[in-house]
Amino acid sequence: MGSRSEKLAGILKTLGPGLIMAGAAIGVSHLVQSTRAGANYGFYLLWAVILTLVFKYPFLEFGPRYTAATGDSLLEGYMKLGNWAMAVFLVFTFGTMFTITAAVTVVTAGLTANMTGIALNPVLWSAIILGICVIILSTGQYPFLDKLMKILMSVLAVSTVVAVIAAIAHGSNAAPNFQRPALWNIAGFSFLLALMGWMPIPIDVAVWHSLWTQERTKETKHNPSISEATMDFKIGYGAAAFMAIGFLILGALVMYGTGESFADSGAAFAGQLIDLYANTLGEWSRPIIIAAAFTTMFSTTLTVIDAFPRVLRRASELVIPSMVKTRDSHRLYLACMVAIAALSVLLLWGLGKSFTAMVDLATILSFLTAPILAYINYRVVTSPDMPAEDQPSQGLRVLSWFGLIFLATFALLYLYSLVFM
Repeated sequence: MGSRSEKLAGILKTLGPGLIMAGAAIGVSHLVQSTRAGANYGFYLLWAVILTLVFKYPFLEFGPRYTAATGDSLLEGYMKLGNWAMAVFLVFTFGTMFTITAAVTVVTAGLTANMTGIALNPVLWSAIILGICVIILSTGQYPFLDKLMKILMSVLAVSTVVAVIAAIAHGSNAAPNFQRPALWNIAGFSFLLALMGWMPIPIDVAVWHSLWTQERTKETKHNPSISEATMDFKIGYGAAAFMAIGFLILGALVMYGTGESFADSGAAFAGQLIDLYANTLGEWSRPIIIAAAFTTMFSTTLTVIDAFPRVLRRASELVIPSMVKTRDSHRLYLACMVAIAALSVLLLWGLGKSFTAMVDLATILSFLTAPILAYINYRVVTSPDMPAEDQPSQGLRVLSWFGLIFLATFALLYLYSLVFM
């Protein structure tokens, strides 16, 4: 019994980063892209969701695995691999972080307007939400984020399960003889790639997870074992996978075959989404759908606005250590957070009306960079720096090889379609 209780205590001390990752994952990829997949194609794209979840798994798991084995984050692993690895990661990060932050925030803004009934400009709502997130994170920092995410994820899980059960009980709304749109053309293939890009989350989030694992270790003074760190990851990843399929089911049962088309603005999309669910399942479901949707997006916005500054701070400490002193670390984190929030609001001001196009652009960019980041993560956890006993098993390595082939094939097919189709 002592051994079993000690294992449970170790897992509880480690538990947290995986749920924060799930909070980051269960956002635009689920509420927007999974729902759109179900609404446009019914259950036809379920295979794409499942395959992406399977083939991305090892590359995201490598983040907490590396940190538990070495005590370092993946960023240190990149530096040990070579300056080229850090340079590639930072180029991809700078190329996507403002679009990602803007995309998740504008959806949250639309849901907030719908929930409160206060019809402010979506850009203004976005600025307010990001301001609230900055205040929360600048005062509570990681411990508060950890506790808040556990509450938000519990609310999200319950509300989503209730909504899915209600949708299954209600049955499909598809009109007889409804023909789903073509998938294997430019528009269809672009959406497929956009769906897989953030399903359940971009691969660079492995770095975020490794940094959150370090913060959790500092908070609890418990150095997690590989099994504890990967168990925490599996809980978060399993939750994200479950929710991804759940939102696809909701879209397929509630919206597929109804003839509804999605609005291009974030606010209109959010209102349309909630109205469709409520009209189909009944007005009783409106508070549940709003709770699920808002919790989904606010948790994502909060984790994203924490993660990018955390990554930039640690990367700066590694790349230019002479310029970043320990006492200035928190100030750098805050400065990066404010700068990212401000520039994301400016991006929304310029592109806010093209909501779905902006989301698709962000997700497609994430998928195109996925094979390269996946390869770098694989190299890090199989390098001599990683203790042999903590390196991935042969089965996980084989899954990684198939995952690299899967990600690279679809990325190359998309680039081919842009040039020749």
